[in-house]
Amino acid sequence: MRRFEISPSLLSADFGYVMRDVESITPYCSFLHLDVMDGHYVPNLTIGVPVVKSIRKHSDLILDTHLMITNPEEFIEPFAQAGSDYITFHVECTDSPFELIEKIRALGKKAGVAIHPDTPASEIYPFLVKDAADLILVMSVRPGFGGQSYMPGSTERIADYRRRLDENGSEAILSVDGGINDKTVKEAADAGARLLVAGSAVFGKEDPGQAAKGLYELIGETV
Repeated sequence: MRRFEISPSLLSADFGYVMRDVESITPYCSFLHLDVMDGHYVPNLTIGVPVVKSIRKHSDLILDTHLMITNPEEFIEPFAQAGSDYITFHVECTDSPFELIEKIRALGKKAGVAIHPDTPASEIYPFLVKDAADLILVMSVRPGFGGQSYMPGSTERIADYRRRLDENGSEAILSVDGGINDKTVKEAADAGARLLVAGSAVFGKEDPGQAAKGLYELIGETV
């Protein structure tokens, strides 16, 4: 993994030409972010297991699957079998987060924990210790829809988590999702995010591959 990675969010792709869009970013990106929304935890419906399975057949990208659903326990195994590499659930959506992490890892996948911007930052602190999680996802918008603006306070939360991860010797990837574009990507990266999810800033452009390349250049990462 590079020091910084851009993970384009499929939510902003043209679903009539999904693989065309995925292939356009493949020369530049190692990750693809897949937003799974259930219409309950967030007010929107997006993709499910069949879409992940189909993409897996045609792409070797690291599938970074973000479960914005109220019952992640029921879908860990289906998404693992579909080909997800990282499976991230929301800390707000389970009473047994450490059991979920164990289940994800037992299936040979990397386990991530996400936090809603309205949830106290301290809810993630137990997962910032060494080996507790493989990925920490800071939501910098209220999840549910693409194209939102980066929320004030997100940078401070990223910096807080970066410091704690480093102090604890954790190698978990610190990710940020929401409002990442050419105006905010460097701020988030400078604060300590290493995996930067970008939707409309990549797939909303005429040439997604060049858009992703441009974001890498803004944070000083060669591709």
